[in-house]
Amino acid sequence: MESVLERPDWIVLGIYFLALIGVAVWVVSQKNKNTEDYFLAGRNVGWFVIGASIFASNIGSEHVVGLAGTGFETGTPMAHYELHAWIVLLLGWLFLPFYIRSGAFTMPEFLEKRFDSRSRWFLSIFSLVAYVLTKVSVTIYAGGIVVSELLGIPFWYGAIGVVIFTGIYTVVGGMKAVIYTETLQTVILILGSLVITYLGLKEVGGWGQLHETVTSVSPDHFNMWRPMNDPDFPWTGLLFGGTIVGIWYWCTDQYIVQRVLSAENELQARRGTIFAGYLKILPIFMFFIPGLIAYAMFKSGQISYDSSDQAFPTLVKELLPAGMRGLIAGSLLAALMSSLSSVFNSCSTLFTIDIYKKLKPDTSEKKLVQIGRIATSVVVLSGILWIPFMKTISGELYTYLQSVQAYIAPPIAAVFLLGIFWQKINAQGALVALIGGFSAGLLRLILEINKDSLSGIWFAIADLNFLYFAIFSFLSCTALMIIVSLFTPQQSSKQLNGLTFSTTSDQDKEISLSSWDNRDLVHSVVIIAILILILIYFSPIGIVT
Repeated sequence: MESVLERPDWIVLGIYFLALIGVAVWVVSQKNKNTEDYFLAGRNVGWFVIGASIFASNIGSEHVVGLAGTGFETGTPMAHYELHAWIVLLLGWLFLPFYIRSGAFTMPEFLEKRFDSRSRWFLSIFSLVAYVLTKVSVTIYAGGIVVSELLGIPFWYGAIGVVIFTGIYTVVGGMKAVIYTETLQTVILILGSLVITYLGLKEVGGWGQLHETVTSVSPDHFNMWRPMNDPDFPWTGLLFGGTIVGIWYWCTDQYIVQRVLSAENELQARRGTIFAGYLKILPIFMFFIPGLIAYAMFKSGQISYDSSDQAFPTLVKELLPAGMRGLIAGSLLAALMSSLSSVFNSCSTLFTIDIYKKLKPDTSEKKLVQIGRIATSVVVLSGILWIPFMKTISGELYTYLQSVQAYIAPPIAAVFLLGIFWQKINAQGALVALIGGFSAGLLRLILEINKDSLSGIWFAIADLNFLYFAIFSFLSCTALMIIVSLFTPQQSSKQLNGLTFSTTSDQDKEISLSSWDNRDLVHSVVIIAILILILIYFSPIGIVT
């Protein structure tokens, strides 16, 4: 296997890595004195860095590879997930004040403050396992594809190399290294992806010609709104089921929320989510459209490849001149490393704060930082060991990821949402909902794997669209939580002070109100307006014919 990169590409790629190393060295030189420094970057991060870090953490190689592959294979329906900018706003406007008032380091710790330690233990262990099986494994797999396609390095060697490189600066520098390197990686990622979109559109004759070429073969490729009975992407499932997954991911997942918790104050945190909302609109133009471009070029015989997940790397190889390929390769590696560093740090935080410190509460701050570094190293090793299993993944990577997340998200989203909105939801109700929802998701996953050998009701459950499953699971968990909570003892208002709407003091409300002004409101409205226009544009009343 030969690399598609030439000398100018390697020079550009080398400059990128030198810049990344420079940022990492600068961050590492600033000593981590305690757990707040190591896991939350000292809680003094500004809005620009927070927004860039949220975006970079979200957009990994699985998005670059998977979104383009999904755009090639099925068109724009899954773009609904990339219009979750409004849910990022929900994090800043709705959830953020409660998280900050709680003083929690982690989401499991917040659950303990709101409910009890049982919920904390469940979410801690569940999140760690889920991270290794989804975020770590999928990101490494996607990274292996990128490295092997562009650099001419065997899958294993490339994936392991990038994992180790990312792991080193994450272990040493902690959250500071992660969040500031992600800021640089965001710039590279956006620039690189938009370049391939521009050159791709130029190659196929512009937007109008792209639309004509694609719709002549597949009229639905530009339609985000598929019928309710569509087996893969029903609009009702995408709109409601996707929202449930989005609330879990953007508003309750340690992977994302940890960036907000590192903010200097509530004002900087909220503006960070608004900035991230703007950035979250970009993936449609950065990844989905390249997938459509690849589809048009494939159908016209201009390019060829074996798997839809190879769409984006193939465009890089076929379209870009020497020097530019290095920039794109850097952007793809940036996506990989930003996601990996984020999940490494999140896993380390969960294990150290929610498990180790819980078992040994008298451990010194210095010792906890050391444990955090060891935990990160273990996660890195786990990711490497999982690579052989991820080689078995086939089909559309992004769709695979979203289907697994649809089994995980409903109980957690239900517990956090109702826990904030309704004081009467208690610890017993939350725990039953978490266990019940997790069990249902696990059952669905097992049934789906063995679907071909099933019949009757079991086949119907296995064959149910994963987004509809997410809706039913969320509603079931909500009902279960309400019933159990109403028939078991309630928690005291004193225990819940500041953690629900009804127990928030007037003073706390005034603090939150003073943390935003009209500019924040206007920007939030602009983001929502852009989202609505995109939804209309890619619909039967827009350009779809």
